[in-house]
Amino acid sequence: MNIGDKAPELLGVDQDGREVRLSDFAGHDLVLYFYPKDNTSGCTAEACSLRDNIDELRDRGYTVVGVSSDSEASHRRFIDKHSLPFILIADTDHRLQEAMGVWGEKSMYGRKYMGTLRTTFVIDGDGVIRHIFGPKDIKTKIHAGQILAL
Repeated sequence: MNIGDKAPELLGVDQDGREVRLSDFAGHDLVLYFYPKDNTSGCTAEACSLRDNIDELRDRGYTVVGVSSDSEASHRRFIDKHSLPFILIADTDHRLQEAMGVWGEKSMYGRKYMGTLRTTFVIDGDGVIRHIFGPKDIKTKIHAGQILAL
């Protein structure tokens, strides 16, 4: 996906098994952030940055939604443990990640594998992508500030 593209209508299911659609956010700006794994250091730092700045993000008109390959149950535990005030989509089949172009080859200690490329899309109220933070752009501990600086 690129700036100017329309995001997919069906986003997936949240931590409670409810279907989440792009049209649920019509008229509101959406911060759709993709992260590799619940309860890992970088992903927790990113989620907590968004949590700690949620009032200012909402004041600016943003709704925050996170996405990873983790299960609904894992997302519920992550939300409970860190008091996250936003929904998390359980994209266990990587359908949304593939559609958005954030499922790709990664490397750790010389081992190559497929995984989530940490990426954030800022989507306007018409469902059009207006800004993309790629894996090299995101600073997990201050990611909310990066979004607020737009």
